[in-house]
Amino acid sequence: MIEQIPQIRHADAGNFFVFAGPCVIEGEDMALRIAEQLVATTDRLRIPFVFKGSYRKANRSRIDSFSGIGDEKALRILAKVSRTFGVPTVTDFHSAAEAEMAAEYVDVLQVPAFLCRQTDILMAAARTGKVVNIKKGQFLAPEAMTYAVGKVRDCGNDKVIITDRGTSFGYYDLLVDYRGIPVMQQFAPVVLDCTHSLQQPNQSSGVTGGRPALIETIARAGVAVGVDGLFLETHFDPANAKSDGANMLPLDRFDGLMERLTVIRQAVMQFQK
Repeated sequence: MIEQIPQIRHADAGNFFVFAGPCVIEGEDMALRIAEQLVATTDRLRIPFVFKGSYRKANRSRIDSFSGIGDEKALRILAKVSRTFGVPTVTDFHSAAEAEMAAEYVDVLQVPAFLCRQTDILMAAARTGKVVNIKKGQFLAPEAMTYAVGKVRDCGNDKVIITDRGTSFGYYDLLVDYRGIPVMQQFAPVVLDCTHSLQQPNQSSGVTGGRPALIETIARAGVAVGVDGLFLETHFDPANAKSDGANMLPLDRFDGLMERLTVIRQAVMQFQK
């Protein structure tokens, strides 16, 4: 399925694919700076790559949290990243009415986890003809994602990906159930979100926490299990990122992480021969 994404490179390399970029588009310079390094690494290691960035963050804990620089302004920046580096892009959208707007600028439409059961949103995404990446709700069993995927396919679009971003564990934590990866692979290719899975939501401060030191742990295990792709949010200065900095991968660690994960992928592929 990954080879159906326009402009995707290295789809024949046998590697996992990567959705990576900042949580939210903060401006043109930061987006281009991050994309340049991500493209250099993924091209060198022959990793199929899709640049990720949200044009707006609709799910915020507090009303004063940063949500974006303006929808169309951010979407135009995503389009510029695509033109500049020749790579596809992915963004999340938040209502059925926004699907066509976002689809004009990006190659993959992402349905947020909390909205993965919303039939009108799934149908709107499907009808754009774009690849649809559905994030599994933190509240759903892996088996339940067959119905979300089915809604997209019933609209005549078979270009569907599932992303696991962890499952709620108590009030303030998430865990990754790696058993769910092969279960959901029966329905569609599966991506593991290695950064949001380490969020610590619903903090009393109203600012989501995280455990970024464990990003590599989550990613290594996912690649070893045989996940199809990885999702990573990254920033050159996570401490000052305007959204989700608490669980981002520092940009200068992306290259080394991808090198190590590629070695694991090669070992897994050799074992499967």
